[in-house]
Amino acid sequence: MTALIKTAQLLLSLSLLVVFHEFGHFLWSKLFKTRVDKFYMFFNPKFSLLRVKRVDGKLRVRFFAPNVEDPIVELRDEEGNVKKDDKGNPLCRPMTDEERAALPEGDWRRDPDNTEFGIGWVPFGGYCRITGMVDETQSASNLASTPQPYEFRTKKSWQRLLIMVGGVVNNLILAFFVYSMVLYAWGDEYRPISGSKYGMEFNDYAKEIGFQDHDELLRTDKTTFTRFDADMLRAIAAADEVTVLRDGREVAISIPDDLTLLNMNRDGMPFISFYMPMEIDSVAPDMGAARAGLRKGDRIVSINGVETDTWNRFRGVLATLAEREKGGEIINHDLPIAFLRDGSLDTLLVSASSSFQIGIFSPEPPFEWKTDRYGFWASIPAGIRYGWNTLRGYVSDFKYVFTREGAKSLGGFGTIGSIFPATWDWHAFWMMTAFLSIILAFMNIIPIPGLDGGHVLFLLWEVFTGKKVSDKVLEKAEWVGFILLMALMVYANANDVVRFLF
Repeated sequence: MTALIKTAQLLLSLSLLVVFHEFGHFLWSKLFKTRVDKFYMFFNPKFSLLRVKRVDGKLRVRFFAPNVEDPIVELRDEEGNVKKDDKGNPLCRPMTDEERAALPEGDWRRDPDNTEFGIGWVPFGGYCRITGMVDETQSASNLASTPQPYEFRTKKSWQRLLIMVGGVVNNLILAFFVYSMVLYAWGDEYRPISGSKYGMEFNDYAKEIGFQDHDELLRTDKTTFTRFDADMLRAIAAADEVTVLRDGREVAISIPDDLTLLNMNRDGMPFISFYMPMEIDSVAPDMGAARAGLRKGDRIVSINGVETDTWNRFRGVLATLAEREKGGEIINHDLPIAFLRDGSLDTLLVSASSSFQIGIFSPEPPFEWKTDRYGFWASIPAGIRYGWNTLRGYVSDFKYVFTREGAKSLGGFGTIGSIFPATWDWHAFWMMTAFLSIILAFMNIIPIPGLDGGHVLFLLWEVFTGKKVSDKVLEKAEWVGFILLMALMVYANANDVVRFLF
């Protein structure tokens, strides 16, 4: 059921994002009187789950139907033979309006001004096929020999630019709107950086830099800390100096140039977390801890001789053992654990499960959550700020993709789906959808052929040089971009498979 719920959330989220993105292209196309042949959610090779079009004044609907043939005519020479390109593929041209009108009544190829809407069966995206535009859905050889006024290629360069960025703009608008409505409905819940009962805990790498357990973060040389979140870590990584409160006085810590988000976490422990003493709140029956005799109030001080005075260190040791076993090392699941009970130190041998769990639970975290509430009108600028900060953080983190560790962390649909909660939670769903909308907007504007950004790049070239890129060059660029994108998709999803199996 968990997998089904995650999959359902992923498909619903992607469906909303794809439709809204493609609608941006559709809207601007129609605004500039450009024909749109097809508007599809998901891809539809050979057949479609659903297709709808108004033909001869009637709305026609088909379910699980083969795709309609493209309204094209094979080119023939004077002897009536079909012309072919260098690769042996037949050369075609679009039907003229007169040829369309001569088709039998009810033929879906009639009424070219009406768009065919549909749902495909391959849930990897969607498309909006604009007449007269070279993209992944049509090649240069299928364009009319004489450009028509309703075609994309005959529109002014600034109009074509707006048509191409329409999808990205729509995704940003959607993200800002969703964030605004989430803040209006649920408020903005966060953990303040101050107010923790025990201060902060740092992993060994952070301590090498100069941090100490129980430090309270105050500020960097560029910003002041207010929230415990990803922006806090970005601020530390980007800082030259961090100031903390230690034993009632301020201490400045120099940050090394090579500190990044990718190398902050070490040995199964986060770079920084709230300090939480290792005291057992409850014990699960019929698991290793209960069978060995551990009970509520015991404080575990070490596992296998490794100090575990906090819950994060305890979990880090178990995570490291599990990772070592996953890598092929033989690990004994009977763990010697030292603990304090009523001030006395004792040792027990505790059997861990296959995933290195022993069945103990922590008390309530020693920090508080706060929620900022917004009225309807106040939520709109707050949502825009939230979305803009999210976009800025994602763009800042994108540089890590080009590192070895960053490339390893890339994930496909499995990774995206795993981020959704195991139970249906509308707050989490909308927050994740807004975040994916931010990602889709940014990724699509990257100047890679095959993406919106690739088209924008060629259009900007035309705007600044006055020279239009030929349709043949656009077609070749589309193929290069398509191959690159497919290779990236295969690599990302292969990472998912490797992480699942190994």
